[in-house]
Amino acid sequence: MTELILLRHGETDWNRELRFQGQLDVPLNAIGHTQAQRLAARLAGEEVQHLVSSDLLRARQTAEPVGVQRLQPLPLAPELDAALREQHFGVAEGLRVADIKAQYAEAWAQWIRFEEDYAFEGGESTRQFHTRVIAALRALGRRHPHQTLVVVTHGGVLDMVYRTALGLPLSGPRQSEIPNAGLNRVRLQGETIEIVQWADTAHLVDLPPQPVYDQTKLAQPRPAPDLAGSQ
Repeated sequence: MTELILLRHGETDWNRELRFQGQLDVPLNAIGHTQAQRLAARLAGEEVQHLVSSDLLRARQTAEPVGVQRLQPLPLAPELDAALREQHFGVAEGLRVADIKAQYAEAWAQWIRFEEDYAFEGGESTRQFHTRVIAALRALGRRHPHQTLVVVTHGGVLDMVYRTALGLPLSGPRQSEIPNAGLNRVRLQGETIEIVQWADTAHLVDLPPQPVYDQTKLAQPRPAPDLAGSQ
C-alpha cells in the first residue's frame, strides 16, 4: 500500500478569470503563493518520504515551499513528472468560456456534452487523459511501496482520481469539489484507489473565496441513442 497526499496547485490569475489553462505555463498569483505556504505549514508534521510534482510552473511553485518545509533531516526536492500535467485542451487553452463560444462555437457545444472521447482540436480526450494520469499514479505506487508521497498536480488530474476511486464514468461533468491548494489523501493498493480524505481546506479558511468552475451548470444532455436504427 502507498499513501498519496494529493494537492491541487495554488490559485493563478487565470483560475480567477476562469480561463482554460491546460498545459500552458501560468504562475501562481499572490493568493496562490499564500496558499502554497499554508499547505507547507499544514504538512510540516507529516511523515513523508517523497515529493512529486507536475512539471508545470503553477504546480512547481506550490511544491517548492512544501519541500523546503521538510527539514527532517533535509528538504525534499520535488521530482517533476510531465505525466501529472493538466489535460491538454488544444485550441481552447488560454481562453475564457466566452472566447471559446465566440471562436469555436461548434467545438464548445460538443465539449459541454462531456463525452469521454471528445477532444478540442490539438488536445486530448478525457479517456486519453485518464489513461495517462492513472498509469502515472500506479507507477508511483509500484516504485514507492509502503511509503507516503506528496503529489502536487491539477484539478483535472484529481477529477480522474475521484472518478476512478468511486467507479464513476469518465463522461459527464465533474462531480467532486476540487479547490485550489486543497488537500486530498488516497491509498493505492494494486489497481485499487481508495479515498481517505477529500477537498480539505481547513488551512485556507480565512483566505478570499475561490473562483468556481461548475461543469454541472454548463453540461448539455448527451444525444439519445438511435434505438430505431439499432433494432
